[in-house]
Amino acid sequence: MESAVTVKGQATIPKAVRDHLRLKPGDRLKFFILPGGTVLLLPKLPASALKGFLKRKRAPVSLEEMDRAIAEGASGGKKSSRR
Repeated sequence: MESAVTVKGQATIPKAVRDHLRLKPGDRLKFFILPGGTVLLLPKLPASALKGFLKRKRAPVSLEEMDRAIAEGASGGKKSSRR
């Protein structure tokens, strides 16, 4: 994909890129120039946009389960008799 730069320094972002980044009119972008000349283009998102980004695969572990796992690890994998 490519885009031409106008005399005003503007360029059109190809539709496939806009769709991939979920960009809409008025969104702001950040540009980063990496060593070697690569340019990284990222949408500027508020922190609230990350809510729900990571999904839990299982229920949280209780403190008792953590203590038990630590005791088992410290004893070389043998279950602790402590409860």
